[in-house]
Amino acid sequence: MSSHRRNHLPRVPGIRGLVLGPRDILLLVACVLGLATAWLFYAASGPGNVQPAYGQEVAAAKSLVATARPQPTSFPAAVPNGSSSGLLPFGTAAASPAEQESAAQAPTESGPVASVPQRITYPAAGMEVVVHPLEPQGGDAESRSIVPPETMDGYWLTPFGAPGVGSENTTYVIGHSWEGLDAPFNHLSSAAAPGDILTMATETGVLRYAVESVTTYTKSTLKDSPVWDAVPNRLVLISCYTEDPWGKNVVVVASPARGP
Repeated sequence: MSSHRRNHLPRVPGIRGLVLGPRDILLLVACVLGLATAWLFYAASGPGNVQPAYGQEVAAAKSLVATARPQPTSFPAAVPNGSSSGLLPFGTAAASPAEQESAAQAPTESGPVASVPQRITYPAAGMEVVVHPLEPQGGDAESRSIVPPETMDGYWLTPFGAPGVGSENTTYVIGHSWEGLDAPFNHLSSAAAPGDILTMATETGVLRYAVESVTTYTKSTLKDSPVWDAVPNRLVLISCYTEDPWGKNVVVVASPARGP
């Protein structure tokens, strides 16, 4: 029987072929998908690409628009009519703080209208006197050298102002002081003082006055004094000064009193 010799090739180390089974393919696919998912997650959540939480992007956009857009001018809210603040009608200029304070402090003229005075009551000076109208004769009113009748009553100088609302000049009431007698006008020299309150009854009502000053003048200087300045609603009482009845006059100046 004949024999045959087989040719033996030398073995070469290394991979001679890649043969994968179904299980190996599934594992490989799973690894690839895991790597891809990890890469996508890192790319989406990296430091340079952080996404705002829900609602933050809307707030950021609104803030950006509000910063770029001109801010509207704020106006005071409207208030009921009669208040010192609030919206003004078109074309009306707002008053300055000084004007507002002045308007708040300005007194409102109210009370009996200007009319003929009838009686003066001056409690602090113990004075209660009837007042009569007096029309000076000749040029006495212009020269301020007016002499009342020799009675103990008061006399209202009609060419000047009438007391009350609408008065356009000072109201003057004059009367004699008497030596040796307790006459009403004597008390102006001894008891009248600034701050006193007196009242004047008129044809239209009762007016209250507060005394501002009590001054003596020499008879020669009285006619040129500020006593004769035209001041609406002012009241001036004039008589002889009891300590020097022939050389001086006493003058009481009063203005409308505030309050009840």
